[in-house]
Formats: sequence, C-alpha cells, structure tokens
Amino acid sequence: MQHSVTAVLDHQTAIVEIAVTGAWDPRMWLEAHRCIGKCLAEHPAGMLLDLTFLDDATAGSAPLWVATSAQAARTQPPIPVAVCMPAQSPLAARLARLGAGRRFAMYADLMQARTGLAAARPLTDQILLRLHPEPMAASAARDVVTAVCQEWGMEPLLDRARLVASELVNNAVEHAGTRIDFVVTRLGPLRRGISRRPNRLRVAVYDLDPHLPAQPSPAMPPGIGLNQRGYGLRIVDAAARVWGSLPTPAGKVVWAALYDDPPIGSEPKPRR
Repeated sequence: MQHSVTAVLDHQTAIVEIAVTGAWDPRMWLEAHRCIGKCLAEHPAGMLLDLTFLDDATAGSAPLWVATSAQAARTQPPIPVAVCMPAQSPLAARLARLGAGRRFAMYADLMQARTGLAAARPLTDQILLRLHPEPMAASAARDVVTAVCQEWGMEPLLDRARLVASELVNNAVEHAGTRIDFVVTRLGPLRRGISRRPNRLRVAVYDLDPHLPAQPSPAMPPGIGLNQRGYGLRIVDAAARVWGSLPTPAGKVVWAALYDDPPIGSEPKPRR
C-alpha cells in the first residue's frame, strides 16, 4: 500500500480532510504530525482524519489522534475533530479504551463523518466576496476588509489586513487568473460589535489553480516598509502572524491570520 499523508480543504464547509494511508511507522508519524500542525494553524471549521486505509495493526498511532483533538479543543473557537476508520480495527478498539469518543466523533463511513462534522462546525462571523481576475479585484477586497474591521471593532488590524488582502488577491489575479473567492473570518465565537477579546482575523483567497505558492525569500529588501505594495508573499509574511496554503478540491487556498495580541514568548513566527 502506498504511503501518503494528504490534506484537502473543502471550500464550501471550510473543513480540512487529512487522509493517512499506508503502514504506520516513525516517518509517517512525523509527516502526519507536521501536516496536522499546518492544518490547525489555518483554523479550519473542522478537521476530519480519514484513517480508512491506515495500516496500524498495533494501534501505535492512537496517541497522535488524541493529542490532535486536545490541541484542536484549545483553539478559539474550538475546532471539532472527527475520525473515520474501520469499526473493528485495533486502532478503533484502542481509541475506545482511551475514551477518545468523549473527545471526538468516530465513524466507519466517510460520508457519515463528513455530514456529522459539517453539522458540528462552530458559528463564526464570515464574509465571502466572489471576484473576477481583473485589476480592480484587490480594491474590492480592501473595501470589504475595511468594512468588516469597522463592523467587528478590529481597527487595530485594519492597515495590515488591507495590505495582506491586496497582496493575496493580486497574486491570485496574476498567477492563477481564475475566479477568486475572497473570505474574511473572525477567529473566535460568533459575536457582533466591539469585543474586549484579542482581535484575530483570517483572510483567505481561493482560486482554481492547484499550484501552491513557493515560500518567499526570508527578508524584505532594505528600506521597504509594510505600507509598500507589490512585494507579494514577503509582505504577507511580514504583516501576518502566520500564513500558508492548502489544496482544495477545485484548486487551492492561500490564507493569512492576523492578531493584535502579542505572541507568546519570542519564538519566530511560523510559516505553514
């Protein structure tokens, strides 16, 4: 059986589906761990772990799935997790002994897992704008960012969010040249008006080109500030707390998360 760990984000539900296939071993553990970390950073509406074709006769992978659900539960809002695997497998039996059913839903049928997880998604404030690949697309995205930051009381993020939106949309216009869906999401429970909680915003651009962007060079050119447009993902990397990209069934999504609360400690900002 071929060894693989793949992640795909569903455009309609914003649920990420991670399929782990092949014999469980330390290399697969590392690959799955990295993939899960990348997907959790995107803060999807839900995470479906498809273990249908995972060969794990000793159930050695169980701690990773339990740890994943614990990490997802600590986010705001919590990310619901579901696991799909054969009901009679050693892994299912070990997870049941560990009480994993209290942490996440377990299914034997993939379609049932998708349906159940979609119903468990948390409600969040979200705006979607469909754009054509034309020069005015970035301007329209900036206008939406301005409106939602004012509506949600997120003015501290406004300048950076407008800049990130402009660069992501311009990149999609230039490199994908397809229909674009621009999505702005408040990361946190559904609430209207100004909140005392830290401001956290996700900006995402969906297009129909499956090619994921390459990581930018690590540094901005000397003398270039964040108010300078035209430097693509280097600007996004400098302005956002974390950013990344994922495949979707129809193409890809490139996203960035912006926070106004200081990062914990002094660890470098992650790239996904």
